[in-house]
Amino acid sequence: MTESFVARWISIGAALITILVTANVSMDPVNVPKLLLTSGLGFGMWAIVIVFNIKDIWRSNKPLLLATVLYLVLGAITLFVSSAPLSQNFYGVQGRNTGFLAYLALTGIMLASSQLRSKKSFTYILYALFAAGILNVIYCLIALSGNDFIPWNNVYNKILGTLGNPNFISAFLGIFISALVAYLFKPGINLPIRISGFAIAAIALYEVQASNAIQGLVVTALGISIVGFYLVRSHFKKDFFTVAYLSAVAMVGAVALAGALQKGPLAQYIYKTSVSLRGEYWDAGITMAKTHPFTGVGFDTYGDWYRRARSASAMILPGPTVVTNAAHNVFIDVLASGGFIFFAAYLAIFVIALIAVLKVTLRNRSYDALFVALAAAWICYNVQALISINQIGLAVWGWLLSGTVIAYEHTTRSEAVSETTTAKVPRKQRSYAADTQPGVVLAGVGGFIIGLIIALPPFTADAAWRTAMGTSDVQTIEAAANKFPLEILRLGNGALLFENNKLYPQALALARKAVEFNPGSFDAWKVLAAMSQATPEEKAKALEMMHKLDPRNKDLK
Repeated sequence: MTESFVARWISIGAALITILVTANVSMDPVNVPKLLLTSGLGFGMWAIVIVFNIKDIWRSNKPLLLATVLYLVLGAITLFVSSAPLSQNFYGVQGRNTGFLAYLALTGIMLASSQLRSKKSFTYILYALFAAGILNVIYCLIALSGNDFIPWNNVYNKILGTLGNPNFISAFLGIFISALVAYLFKPGINLPIRISGFAIAAIALYEVQASNAIQGLVVTALGISIVGFYLVRSHFKKDFFTVAYLSAVAMVGAVALAGALQKGPLAQYIYKTSVSLRGEYWDAGITMAKTHPFTGVGFDTYGDWYRRARSASAMILPGPTVVTNAAHNVFIDVLASGGFIFFAAYLAIFVIALIAVLKVTLRNRSYDALFVALAAAWICYNVQALISINQIGLAVWGWLLSGTVIAYEHTTRSEAVSETTTAKVPRKQRSYAADTQPGVVLAGVGGFIIGLIIALPPFTADAAWRTAMGTSDVQTIEAAANKFPLEILRLGNGALLFENNKLYPQALALARKAVEFNPGSFDAWKVLAAMSQATPEEKAKALEMMHKLDPRNKDLK
């Protein structure tokens, strides 16, 4: 059936986005390939939704469609009014790539998943999460054995998984463990599979600990607690036991939270300096929103504004030389990027999904392993989003699961989820079933190709830069540095590379190009100031701009 096709496509796509790494092709092996595939999948889903399903979404969930449209319209306005370069707003900065294009694609994935209506479709999504998780568990085991086959520039000296960062992989493994454990309590699962599943979860937990990233442990503990809640609630008819369980979990959680804030008996085990740093990063993001309440500072433009927005206390810890290009909180990143109304639209989508989870929970007291796994994974994603950076390999699950839990609630309003796409589902609820599969395939493939084409420039530019770094040809390096979309990191590194090799005219040309491309970039002016052949006027202007872009830093020379 058509829904089966859509569900399989979206599930396989999400898994591939998580595991795709192009270490031998691009300089950034993680983010640009994930953006490329996300854009293809997202545009494919948008094509199917617009051509075949927009009326069904309007009929079944007007608030979700309105919130999504508002979110995208406001994002498009921010895209054009931001002082940052248009290409940076659209594609995002190198190493993040969470510009407007990423959000446009992710909303398409979310809307498509919100119209799924069968148990088989929901199971596909869960199995895709398991597949991505198991592959990462295997890969992390290989990396821990000292046989990592991906040629990373691993500055962390910890496991990176296919997400390129210990924090990201630990959070993803925590989400995976939570969903897997929830599903393993499904009645009817045979003993060998159950034992194997718990063994995989135990190995994944070991890898979370090996990552030395506290957020993975937090996510895992939260996820297991959620599963425990649903188990206790289903096994005891009296609410006393459920309340007692929640009280115990709340007490342990409060002690753990106090430890994270450097208080209480667990402080020495849980607290990390990064917790204090996050407070400064969050404060800077909120300041950006306050100074740009209607449009924000732009997508992936937090790094350009951090020095201007940071507080006086940030000059003590983390200090004047420590900067970041993300708020380390997805919600605050959204707030800083697009302003308060944009953030309200994002929050509305979150609340709609949250209400869906609560409705299903209140509606059914028995243990529904499929729902608990999906809900636990969605909750865990959003909790880690409160303390982490927006990363496409993780974000795809946040948006996909938002649509999925909304769809699950809609489908279970009057009866249990159907085993097949159309069985016992009213005609007006058959979101994809009535459409002919060839038409859907054609729309989806067409949208997928368009998405790939749109997202290809940052990938090809990054790949060209990687190739150029393996040569000593001046023209090749110049061409790669100037390739669309322009990127401050490439321009700046190219200028410094030429400067260090006494190719002064080429160095100065790239430095000038950098400040022309993004005059709001502190790093661009810093590179220009370092050019030996820059004019005295250019050096003076560079220092003036550096002071303007970093007003609290009294150490600038």
